[in-house]
Amino acid sequence: MTTMQPLPGIRIRRLRLAGVSRNYDVDFTQGQRVRALSVVAGAFSSGKTAVLEFIAYSLGGKRHPRHPEVLRKVRSCLLEVELSGEPHVIERPVGEPSKVAYVRRGTLDSPPLSKPESRTIEPAGAPESLSALLLGHCKLEGVQLREAPSSRESRTDPLSIRDLMNLAFLPNERIASKNFLFENEYMKKHKLKQVVDVVFGVHDDRAVELGQRIKELGTRLTQARSELAAARAFVDEQDVPTVGALIAEQYEGELRELTEQLRVLDEAAQAGTTFAGRLRREHQQAAQRARRAAGVVRDCETQLARMMPLRAQYADDLVKLNMLAEAQRLFDPLSVTTCPACLNRLPAPPSVENGSCSLCSHELPHGDGHLTLGTATAEHSSDEGRLDVAAEIRSTKARLKEITAYIENLDSSLATLKLQAEDAAIDEDRAAAAVDEATSPTVTPFLAARDNLQRRREEVLRQLQHAENATKLQAGLDKRAALVERQEAQIERLREERDRLGDAAQDRDLVIGRISGRYSDLLRQWRYPKLSQPLIDTNLVPHVRGDSYREASSGARTLLTLAWQLALFEVAVETSAAHPGFLMIDSPQKNLGHGATRDAVIADAIAIDDFYRHLTSWLAEQGAGAQVIIVDNSPPALVEENVVVRYSRDEARPPYGLIDDETTTDEGSPE
Repeated sequence: MTTMQPLPGIRIRRLRLAGVSRNYDVDFTQGQRVRALSVVAGAFSSGKTAVLEFIAYSLGGKRHPRHPEVLRKVRSCLLEVELSGEPHVIERPVGEPSKVAYVRRGTLDSPPLSKPESRTIEPAGAPESLSALLLGHCKLEGVQLREAPSSRESRTDPLSIRDLMNLAFLPNERIASKNFLFENEYMKKHKLKQVVDVVFGVHDDRAVELGQRIKELGTRLTQARSELAAARAFVDEQDVPTVGALIAEQYEGELRELTEQLRVLDEAAQAGTTFAGRLRREHQQAAQRARRAAGVVRDCETQLARMMPLRAQYADDLVKLNMLAEAQRLFDPLSVTTCPACLNRLPAPPSVENGSCSLCSHELPHGDGHLTLGTATAEHSSDEGRLDVAAEIRSTKARLKEITAYIENLDSSLATLKLQAEDAAIDEDRAAAAVDEATSPTVTPFLAARDNLQRRREEVLRQLQHAENATKLQAGLDKRAALVERQEAQIERLREERDRLGDAAQDRDLVIGRISGRYSDLLRQWRYPKLSQPLIDTNLVPHVRGDSYREASSGARTLLTLAWQLALFEVAVETSAAHPGFLMIDSPQKNLGHGATRDAVIADAIAIDDFYRHLTSWLAEQGAGAQVIIVDNSPPALVEENVVVRYSRDEARPPYGLIDDETTTDEGSPE
């Protein structure tokens, strides 16, 4: 067995979908190490494919699964990865595809080792982009791809992590597809060929491309050095002391000790003043009496303020009633002495003659021979609704007298109540003074000691804050210094590679020949029926039986596309090419035993066991350090120990699916 060092690049450790009330995790580790082979198994429409799609999204993909339960339950996607062997966490919001990702060192469950760093998704070629970070760990930072490969004057576009993912992620729709190599998309087809050449270092103008990358990285290195120098100058100007984590821990320990001393001192002070309990109770009682007395005074003053306007209103009403009574006495008795028609004085006042009014001859029911104004009307009208002025005057006077007596009573008692309130306040002051006098000799030493401890605690807090600030500044300097060292190492490696080109530049035909040979070996191991003339041509197109893969049946295309992807991946790992170092495959049994498009001839001739048997053997030997993640509905028993999760779509056998608290009553389960 060949022992190999851990490969550079990217390894997937854990996927976490952070929800509103809980998280949904998929773990690809065993102990503290990344599993070489991880299988996500389970029923259809349970979320298996979504696992791979969320991984691709976390690594810079444009979109994430948008199934209804995902949008209802999930708020962000966190991917724990190893970048060149060091754990990092990449986080992107879920909902509308985000334009930024947040990257921090550390693991999902450990305290962050650094402040999250914002990385843009677009443009991919920007130095601060997520793509640039990931490509740097794949030894591909700064690579440019020509838009027209045959033209040396063609414009160039920066390589992005999404371009590289075509060699690291084989989705279900590409397996067995006649457009596997993007034959229907001219630009993507040529870009895929360029990416393969770049990964293996055999593309045209390699020396020119290396020079451009060295120049680009040199510019970034100069900027990084300037930023590092500026940061160091700032730290020197601030005269920040150099402190380590040990000193910060000492300050924290001293702070905990002082806090404990303050607690003990407070308990001792409380215990030392228990003898004054009776005095405190007397003070509390005096305070309650003072509050009650003050409340009675406020109530009395409030009643007076309300009753004075009421008394004034009743006095005003009495004046109006007296005026009404005087008016009745003045105007009601007047006799009619003037004719209302000609305005001449009547020779005699109106009287009753033969039961009728002498003035208008109107018949009257009663008469005494003399008429006054309103007599007839009064006799014909009812007493109902007439105001008894005298009775109203008597009632108003009685109420005014009662209100006046009540006000006088309140006013006379107010002075007494104020005196009582003042006495109660004086008693409270005396009781408080007695408590102070009794407890002061005991409490004063505690207060002095407490003030001393509090001053020491504040001083330790200031020192701890200075230490934390110094630690953060030092961490920033270390980060910038590490960036400079990494870029220097990259430039040195690229220069060495450029220097070697003149003597031992790899031949593209040799690389394609090696990939083609591995492709052929895989088909033989998988017992491809009537195998003849298997090869991959210089345009990377797989052939068998003298024809392109596009001429094969659906089941045969499944095997041919799997063999192409695995051959390229395995050769890249074995030759330490610039590959991410992991491969994700969705549904390797497509058309081999599932669904209505099952290819009976191929399915009968090939056993999926051979596919997994080769993978486990290769990962344990030549591919040690690489990682393969497979989504499969029904993996064979020989890889049961490699199944990291199995979704059942059965509520009685959890987990139901990726979003495992969504059941059959919910709509839109992810595939």
